[in-house]
Amino acid sequence: MASTFDFTTTTSTQTAVDFLAEKTGLPKARIKDAMNKGACWWTLKGKQLRLRRASKDLPAGIRIQLYYDDQVLSRTPAAGQLMLDQGRYSVWYKPHGMLAQGSQWGDHCSLLRWVEVEHKRECFLVHRLDADAAGLMMIAHDSKAAALLSQLFQSRDLKKYYLANVTGALNATELRIDQPLDGKDSISIINTLKINDGKTSSLVEVLIETGRKHQIRRHLSGIGHAIVGDRLYGSASKLPLQLLAYKLEFRCPVSNKPIHLELPKDLHL
Repeated sequence: MASTFDFTTTTSTQTAVDFLAEKTGLPKARIKDAMNKGACWWTLKGKQLRLRRASKDLPAGIRIQLYYDDQVLSRTPAAGQLMLDQGRYSVWYKPHGMLAQGSQWGDHCSLLRWVEVEHKRECFLVHRLDADAAGLMMIAHDSKAAALLSQLFQSRDLKKYYLANVTGALNATELRIDQPLDGKDSISIINTLKINDGKTSSLVEVLIETGRKHQIRRHLSGIGHAIVGDRLYGSASKLPLQLLAYKLEFRCPVSNKPIHLELPKDLHL
């Protein structure tokens, strides 16, 4: 069951769980679970924020929304793996299917929320990684570190390398794809690492100089070599999307030391 509930409080102060139980007819236990998993939102001082506290008092005039989906809320989050801990920020391995930040329907299956809950650390989003993709993802643990890391991404002073299994025989050496996406400059550099014996697929390394939505997937599909398992820009497969953010190179904005981080071989494609 998936339902969207949108109400504005008009009566005297009620707790969030009492108000939603009265309006939706859902059991309070289910509402509390949905709130804890990030499916409830309220508008406060013009900002839409997640509301997790079931016992929160709601004065009149507050807009509250509940995005209730049994299937989403019943999912069990995958576990991330810590790859680098710099104190003020950390780098994690995000498995296939795990969200980066979550959606309006909940965030309990996102890496950001998982680290907050499982490791009791304040988390700030720095960049995103497609839910269908796997690989390295950076998380800041204070607002100043988040600003420094965001600037690192925006200034293109961080090198992001991906591995991709693509369809067909792609023989590329420093192949530069600069096809704009959504009206914005988009640059990917492709190098072939291996073409399989039957020439039905190729393993390539991709260095991206920009970070547009689905950039690698769209660029590779655009040259006729969609990523294996790409149901959006290629063909569905029994395999998950064969795209892995496997290496980062940057100068730490906190310590000013160079960092070269690569996933261990057992996590490669």
